[in-house]
Amino acid sequence: MYFRARSFTVSGTLGILVVLAGVSIASADDPPQPSTSATPPAAIENYDYPGASRILTEKGIKLKKGDGRILLAECDQAAQQIRVLTVADDSVGREGTYCFKALGKTGHLTLELPRVFVVQAADHPISADLTANGQTTTVDVAKGESESVGEATSGRVRSVLVELRVTG
Repeated sequence: MYFRARSFTVSGTLGILVVLAGVSIASADDPPQPSTSATPPAAIENYDYPGASRILTEKGIKLKKGDGRILLAECDQAAQQIRVLTVADDSVGREGTYCFKALGKTGHLTLELPRVFVVQAADHPISADLTANGQTTTVDVAKGESESVGEATSGRVRSVLVELRVTG
């Protein structure tokens, strides 16, 4: 029994020495690099819309940037969705209706969608910025309501939707 205990102690000691030597050798081969900064680099979020180029090709809508709280969605008449009606154009792949899902009480999305004529809010009020002839117009739409814009208004000016915001 004494032999076993002693054998364990010797092999245990050798095991520890081997491990320590390995650590020592590894650290000697890979010396730590000096840091050029006291703080680690910051992660920078650019807020680009994920898959924007694919969506432009497939759906005909240019999504630019946002905070992730307004997302393009498949239109579902039963769902609470923001709806934007536009003049469809097969030559550029533009559909007649685009739907968006609001993921919170606030959110924003910049985009380019030409020839918009109606903006509909769902379960949250929204605000929409449209440009026409170098002028930007902001339209507020109450919860559950819709507003005629652009070509559907008395001025009948073709407008480009450039920003959507959920406001409450």
